[in-house]
Amino acid sequence: MNYSSKPTGNSTKPLVIITLTVIVLLIALFIFSNMASNKNQPSTVFQEPPSLVNQPVLGNDDAPVTLIEFGDYKCPSCKAWSNVVYPQLQKEYIDTGKLKFAYINVLFHEQESVLAALAGEAVFAQDLQAFWMFHKALYEAQPQANHDGLWITEEKILEVVKTAAPTIDLTKLKEDLKNQEVASRVKIDNELVQKFGVKQTPTVMINGTVLENPFDINMIKELIDKEIGDKQ
Repeated sequence: MNYSSKPTGNSTKPLVIITLTVIVLLIALFIFSNMASNKNQPSTVFQEPPSLVNQPVLGNDDAPVTLIEFGDYKCPSCKAWSNVVYPQLQKEYIDTGKLKFAYINVLFHEQESVLAALAGEAVFAQDLQAFWMFHKALYEAQPQANHDGLWITEEKILEVVKTAAPTIDLTKLKEDLKNQEVASRVKIDNELVQKFGVKQTPTVMINGTVLENPFDINMIKELIDKEIGDKQ
């Protein structure tokens, strides 16, 4: 008596289904793993970052890393970045000579942004250190509520400068707000914004690399440390 038997056509189906399921799960795992690893990766890298000629720069001229903020004094997110992220970078990197920081004006809020940028350039033309005091104070002057309402006026500018940067000649400052040379510097900033495709404020660029999330302090530090290591 022959007890041997041949497998039926359906006996292999469970194995095929299991195999396909495993393959699908592995593909899904691979995709999600890549998504997670790329979530905070830099979005854009420029081989030639913006020129900092005639731009306000804070820190050691020979620092191996340059961080540029494209910002707008009218922007509440820029104020938040200035209050939350910047102090950590200043303490750990700028004050220790590892990083220099530059600021480029963005004019997303039209006339108020333009006026603030003109004022910043006019103060910078008189005194670089005074510029950084003005820079900090103008962000602090931004209203907590109704920041979209009109608040950047010539009167507010003069008030902020008088308090935060008393070395500045206010008469000259008022004249420079209408000065073509000062206006040309704001124009240069606007051209840089266009050239480098800045779409949001703040936009943070580290040695030519634009970060997807300017508030991700861990990613910022990781990139700075990497750039420092690459320069050594």
